[in-house]
Amino acid sequence: MNLGLIYDNQGRVDDALRMKKRGLRGYRRMYGDGHLKVAMALSNVGICLGKKGQLERAMAKFEEAHAMYVGLYGEDHETVAMVLGHRANVLNDQGKFAEALAMHEKALAIRRRTLGSDHDDIASSLLNLGSGYDNLGMAEEALSRFEEGLGIMRRIHPEKTVLEGQFLDGIGHVYYAQGRLEDSLAWHHKAYRIYRKTLGAESAQAGRVKCRTAVALSRQGKVEEAIEKYEEALAIQRRALGDEHPDVALTLYNFGVCKEDAGDVEGAISCLREARSICRMRGVSHGVAGKVDDALARLGVGMEG
Repeated sequence: MNLGLIYDNQGRVDDALRMKKRGLRGYRRMYGDGHLKVAMALSNVGICLGKKGQLERAMAKFEEAHAMYVGLYGEDHETVAMVLGHRANVLNDQGKFAEALAMHEKALAIRRRTLGSDHDDIASSLLNLGSGYDNLGMAEEALSRFEEGLGIMRRIHPEKTVLEGQFLDGIGHVYYAQGRLEDSLAWHHKAYRIYRKTLGAESAQAGRVKCRTAVALSRQGKVEEAIEKYEEALAIQRRALGDEHPDVALTLYNFGVCKEDAGDVEGAISCLREARSICRMRGVSHGVAGKVDDALARLGVGMEG
């Protein structure tokens, strides 16, 4: 399984999945179902399948792992909370935001009971919950979870961490939704500085926050600045994630809308068509996929165009 993790870290998802499946088969033969190593291997395969957009298959692996963890440790255990988080992430990717939120709440409750108040895993659950509420447009609830998680991270990690950057990024996104654009830009800039320090300027997280900065700049009417940020964000994300990642599709959608606003219809259609191609290839039909189709229809491009 270690080679699978190495491939995963290198972004070689197909190779990682092949090795993790091989490891799962080996553990099943060696230990039989119901063993901790089998449950862990199932979770690792599920994560890989999720990255490939094979969400139903990923969910099946997580559900099997969940049943094993409960059989081994009972309902109140960190491993159970962990796999509930994985299942919630799949639901989120499927656009089932309310179901995902309920599952993240359950995972957080387990972690509070088993880990206490200040712990990295509790902060991670709060980040997931904040993002879930943000997806549902529940800004105040999202902000509350992000601020609680940020407080935990700053108490237990005086040094800057990636997770702190993610909370700053999330708060900036909520501020954007509330129309607080200057605050949004300030918090995204704080997040970018942390990502650059902890992960490097070429990380996927740095690319994502640059995209969010571009969105805010565009809404302020600073189109030229926004286009420059989009170009930087897209280049970083392509290098970090590859050309077929959902985050690349989201940036292409936002970039296309920005180009449309700037009067560059041809450029907008090019971005949107590429975004639609990624969504179709990954079997995504909700969220950004619907927005892309609507934008193309607005520009006179049909479903087959």
